[in-house]
Amino acid sequence: MCFDVNAEPPMPPISGGEVRGEELVLTSMDGTKFSAFAAHGVSELIPSRSGIVILPDVRGLYRFYRDLALRFASAGIEAVAIDYFGRTAGLTPREDDFDFWPHVQQTQPETVAADVASAVAYLRQTPSASQRAIFTVGFCFGGGNSFLQAANRLGLAGVIGFYGSPRARQEGAKGPIDHVSEFACPVLGLFGGADQGIPVDSVHEFDAALAAAGVAHEIVIYPDAPHSFFDRKQEEYTKESTDAWQRMLDFIQRYTPGA
Repeated sequence: MCFDVNAEPPMPPISGGEVRGEELVLTSMDGTKFSAFAAHGVSELIPSRSGIVILPDVRGLYRFYRDLALRFASAGIEAVAIDYFGRTAGLTPREDDFDFWPHVQQTQPETVAADVASAVAYLRQTPSASQRAIFTVGFCFGGGNSFLQAANRLGLAGVIGFYGSPRARQEGAKGPIDHVSEFACPVLGLFGGADQGIPVDSVHEFDAALAAAGVAHEIVIYPDAPHSFFDRKQEEYTKESTDAWQRMLDFIQRYTPGA
């Protein structure tokens, strides 16, 4: 499990008319329609130089990720958060007790990649944004999938993963560490040293594999932080969350041309 349904991004809530959000229905590269949420800065006549696709945890698209998209937009980064379950759960609104596991088990790396490709295309849809640097960021299930997008030839400027497992969670499948030789963009990985589901040794192995493959990367392990530490309710990890947010912004700026 990743965040609770009432989790909040650790940055302060946005007030006023600085950003706007909108519910979307996007069409995946295989023709499937799926839900998404986009967040834009008010000054849309001056497009941001960067955009980000947000890959949620196993719950799919819910309030935490809509709020996070708005936080990115307030930082000048166009954002779109996607849902994974258009093929199996459709577009209907979901209650907090939505039984997501059967739908998670039916996702495939290929279908996630197809949905991400559609979201990337959305962020590049306006002529003035055609050269926008696009990133992905994911959490837990989405973190591993975010890392995988580095190998999918989407023209990404970088990928970011919070506590995304370097190894595949299913026996016989391949995880991010198995694809590093195919990675075509820089990687930022943010992990908790006290994460019970991702051994620190596997994070070090991922770091070493990226280095051996010549992939520009930054791997950060917060020693005492657990899984899902990036949550405003987890006040004891405010320092780690603040650092992680700043590292994301710095990473995006570093790999955005002209920023």
